[in-house]
Formats: sequence, structure tokens, C-alpha cells
Amino acid sequence: MSNVDGLDAARDTNGGYKVDASRGERISRVSSEWFNRPADERYLSLSELMGSVQRRAERSRARTVDTAAIRVEASRDDAERLTLVLPGADQLVSPTHWSFGQLASIVGAPATYLRQLPAPLAGINLQYGLNSHRAEQVKTLEIENGRVELRAVTGPDYGRIYDHELVAAVQKIAGDGTGDTRWKVPGVLDWSTGMYNPRVEITSDTTTLYASDRDVFLFLVDDLNPIEAGKLPDGSPDLYFRGFYCWNSEVGAKTLGIASFYLRAVCQNRNLWGVEDFEEITIRHSKYAASRFAHQAAPALTRFANSSPLPFVNGIRAAREKIVARSDDDRTDFLRKRGFSKTETAKIIDIVLTEEGHKPESVFDFVQGITAVARNKPHQDTRLDLEARAKKLLDRAA
Repeated sequence: MSNVDGLDAARDTNGGYKVDASRGERISRVSSEWFNRPADERYLSLSELMGSVQRRAERSRARTVDTAAIRVEASRDDAERLTLVLPGADQLVSPTHWSFGQLASIVGAPATYLRQLPAPLAGINLQYGLNSHRAEQVKTLEIENGRVELRAVTGPDYGRIYDHELVAAVQKIAGDGTGDTRWKVPGVLDWSTGMYNPRVEITSDTTTLYASDRDVFLFLVDDLNPIEAGKLPDGSPDLYFRGFYCWNSEVGAKTLGIASFYLRAVCQNRNLWGVEDFEEITIRHSKYAASRFAHQAAPALTRFANSSPLPFVNGIRAAREKIVARSDDDRTDFLRKRGFSKTETAKIIDIVLTEEGHKPESVFDFVQGITAVARNKPHQDTRLDLEARAKKLLDRAA
């Protein structure tokens, strides 16, 4: 599976690893999260994150109410404040920006327009929508936080998976996420040397554990245990690390999802480089979402965390060994028969020649060429289509 001597040769004196980040896919999902999260949404450990989302859940309550029984209150003295009287509630309930939008959507009213109106006028429109709502019921999520806030309002069949349930599933395999298990917040790639350093201090700038009032997002890697899957053109080992990220929103802002993959590096702004074997599971918060999480998503995460990388390594080896083209005509035919245009075919062949020092011969060569071309595509749909076709080739070679 791995060559100890080869790994030692790829390791520098500080414990980092020489990697080739120019190969495979580049995935920017984690970088987008990293870039957009303010300081109060960044956590330095899973236990810290868990404490926050669990306390939030403990202060919240979910219930199903009749929409016709909801009363909208608005004061002429405060043209911007709108509150709700919910059946069975002792206090007025203040909708958040998010839940107001959900409530407006449920009753078929344009939230952006309502927000521009004085509260009394917006209240009249919202009340009319509630009284005539055909579904008759909604599910609310309220939180006691000095005052009672409406965190979410959804359809009555919404299957809520709480954020702390996802964090707890991750903690089972990752502990605190700080290096107490194999799984930890990732290190950083030094572009000047091509060395990936897995041991980086976890700070607000480097962490990949996030939570807001609407969602949770976590990214962890097993980057102290590199996996060798073949050799680079210079004879050094081609090293990979296992990684996964997952996300959820208990207020209906996102689906629940888990993505697992092998990657070669993570850079400072948290882009994932050299990604292979990307797999994703998503679960909509429908009626049976909690059951699907318990029986499908959480076990899948545990299986990936505990699985042997041998099938992945063998698949890469098989793709490297499977020669499918020995001449220019073979190369052109191989790609054209798989739906690549004449222009794409030329780009794929040229980029392999440039990056690998030889024209593509094996399935692995073609896969690397396709993903390299995909990285330069500005439109996401086109890029994802090319990456999916590359993965299909790789899967068939295994």
C-alpha cells in the first residue's frame, strides 16, 4: 500500500510531505466557508463547537401549530418591529430575518417586499396569508434567549436533524478534531516548496470548524498518515490524505450532507488540491430525514473513517497500469469515443505532455489530463461535468 522508504524521502525535517498539488481536482467549497465566516462562527475544537450547538438546541423547542391561530402584532410606535403571538406561548415571539423569510415564503408573500413596508402594513399582509394558508399547519422552532425568538418555520412534515446530532456523529470518530485521533483540522501547503505541513496551530484563521445561527460546517483530514498511490514522474511517491467535510442546518437553510475524498493538500485559504475519489451523500429534511441520517449518513461516515485505503490505492494502480493508447490516433480515438470534442481532446493530450513529460497512454494519464482541463473551466457546470467523466473512467479501470 505504501513504501516506507519512499515516504521518508518525501518527508522534510519538520515532518511535512512533498506533494504534487497540480494533479486531480480542485474543490473550493471549504475555502468559500473559510472566507465568509466571521470570527464568532469559528471554533477551535469539536467540543467547543458541540457545546455551542447543544446549548442552542436545549434552549429551543419545536412544535406544530395551526397557521390560522398565529396572530401578527405590529406597533405604530415602532414601524420596523413585528412580532407574533403563537398558540400556547406566554410571550410575544420575534421572528429572525431568516424565519421571517420562511414564513413569508410559506404563505406565498414576497419577503423582500414585506421588509420594505412599515411593520403595521407588512403585518396586515402576513396575517392575510396565514389565515388563508391552505396547508393549515406549520412547524416552528423557538428559542429562549433573553426574549423568545422564532428561529425557523417550516412545513409540518419537515424532518429536523439537529446540528448537534451531526457534530456528535463526527466526534465519535474524530474526538476533539485537534489531533487526539487520526482526524484533525488540516495543515497548510507551502506553495514555494511544494511541502504540505500537517502540524499547524489551530487558530481562528486556520480552523475548519464552523457554526452560525443557521448552520454547521466541519472539515477534517487524516493528514498525519499519508498514503502512497504510485509514483510521480520524478520517481517520488504520489501522496494522498483522507478527508471529509459535512454540513447541516436545523432551521432549513441547507440539506444535510457528507462528502468524503482523498486529497493531496490543503492551502492556506482552505482550497482542496489534488482531490480524487470524491463521494457525496445528501439528505433533505423530509419526513424520514432523521431515520436516514441514523441508518445511512452517520454509518457511511464511520465506514469511511475506519476503512482501509487499499481499494483506492489499487484503483489508482490499476488506472496507471491500464494502457489504452500507444499512438496519436489511439489517443484521439479514446477521447472522441467518450464524447470529448476535438478541441477538448487536443487540450487534454497537450496538458498531459506538459505536466507529465509524455503523451497520455494509461487511463490514469487521461484522467489527470481531463481534471487539469476542468480546473481551468470558469463555469461550474462544465467543470463538474468534466470531473464526473474523469471519475467514471477511473472507476471503470479499477
